[in-house]
Parts: sequence; C-alpha cells; structure tokens
Amino acid sequence: MSGVTEIRETVRARYGEAAQRVMAGGVATCGGPASSCCGAAPGAGAKDPITSDLYSAGETAVLPEDAIVASLGCGNPTALTALHPGDVVLDLGSGGGIDVLLSARRVGPTGKVYGLDMTDEMLALARANAAKAGAENVEFLKGEIENIPLPDNSVDVIISNCVINLSGDKRKVLQEAFRVLKPGGRFAVSDVVVRGELPPAVRKSMELWVGCVAGALEEQEFKSLLTDVGFEGADVEPTRIYEFEDARTFLSGTGEDLEMLARELSGCVMGAFVRASKPAAKPEPVAAARSCCGPDCCG
Repeated sequence: MSGVTEIRETVRARYGEAAQRVMAGGVATCGGPASSCCGAAPGAGAKDPITSDLYSAGETAVLPEDAIVASLGCGNPTALTALHPGDVVLDLGSGGGIDVLLSARRVGPTGKVYGLDMTDEMLALARANAAKAGAENVEFLKGEIENIPLPDNSVDVIISNCVINLSGDKRKVLQEAFRVLKPGGRFAVSDVVVRGELPPAVRKSMELWVGCVAGALEEQEFKSLLTDVGFEGADVEPTRIYEFEDARTFLSGTGEDLEMLARELSGCVMGAFVRASKPAAKPEPVAAARSCCGPDCCG
C-alpha cells in the first residue's frame, strides 16, 4: 500500500467511525487518542483547541444537532467569503454537512451547494441532516477531493474545513479545485497550517496525520502551490495559533515525547483562513474593422 493510499484509507476509516458515533448518539471523535480535528479525545476533560467554538449561536440555532456534533473542522469557512443568491458552492470533505447547510441558507433557492465526501457513513449522516433541515438546494456526492466528480468551470466558490491537510496529494487537490471553479471563482478554506519545519516524529505519526497536524502544509508552501496551479491572490490569514498547552492537548495519547514535542510545536501550528481566486476570463478581442475601398463594401 502506497503512503497516499494508506493515509486515505486510515482517514476514511477514522472519519467513518466518527459518523457512526454521532448516529449512535455519541460524540464525534476519530477513534484514536489524538484530538485536534478528530475532536477532543474521550475523557480529555478539556475543550479541543482546534475544533471548539467555531460557530456563533445564531448559526448553530438553525441546524440539526447531529450536524453540529459531527463538526470536526478548524474554522468557519462560510464566514470567509461573501456568498450570493444563485451561487454554486462546493464543500471539499463535507463531513456531517454543517458548512453545506449554512451555505445553502445564504445562496438561497436559486443557488446550489455540493458536499463532497469519500466516507459512506458521513454521507449518510449529512443527507439525514439535510433532510432534517429541509434543505432542498444541496447535493452530497461520494468521491475523493483529489478527483472531484464535477465538470470544468461549474462552481462559483469552493470551501473546505480542515480537510485538505488530510490529503496525501495536495497539489492534485488544488489542481482539481482550480479546474472546477468558474473563471473568477473563489477558493476560501479553513485549514491547519504550520510555520517552519515540523519535527520528523510528528510528520511520521499517523495519529497526528488523521488529527490534522502531521499533514498540514507550511504556510508559504500552501501559497506557492496555489500559485503554481494557476490561482492568484493567494493569502493565508492565521485565526488561531496553538501554544504549548494546546500542543499538549493534541499530542496527548499519541505515544510521542509529549513535553519535548509540545515545546517544539508551540506557536508553529495554527488554524488559518486560506484564500485565492481563479483568474477571470479575458474578454474576447474585438475584431478590427476591415479597410475596404472596393465596390462591394464602399457602396
């Protein structure tokens, strides 16, 4: 099994377990000891530094409880960019559907929101949540974010919530995002990013990869990748910088040297808004008027 395949199958299994827990009336965690975007480890006794307090009471009040409980993100991508009535939105790694449902309210009945997820259990949970919410302008698709099952130039806005870091082929994800966006379309995601180099022990930890830390891109690398695949105006805006105690929380139970790695990671891992746009279509050149002095065009 290749490294990319191993990562994908591990993520699929862990997030499937998280959906099953929610459907059984429990709390969304990815089943391992690590927290971060897997949700706080069972019995941790503290708020998770990455996933907690991301949405306002006004937003959550209109959503099914299971959509809120299943949220395993690191930000609120629906607050990142203006959504307009009639927009077509795609949520990469839509999970239990919280960001799809919030976006659907903003684009209205003339708009459409797609949620893409590779996990059957999450798709079942999201569809159930959409039915509870009475959302008719949403559609959940099964697929991988490295191979988006939508045509070229079909989406106005791409959002995502702490999912791109889980991919083992981030260049392919961004290439696909660029492909399906319409000219002038916007890329506006929340993700975990890092400043500087992560310790090798962190990069090699599957628990921390599933927990959204080990696979996080370095912020300059993220911007460079976006530019390389064709985006313009790439920007990374930190929203939460995780300090020593936060690092202790998401390292807990991973089997790593907790104190040493927490010191190394303090201030280096952060939640961030990542924005970019696909260049607008160039106007068609206006044909130059023909010069003609013959009898056929000079009257």
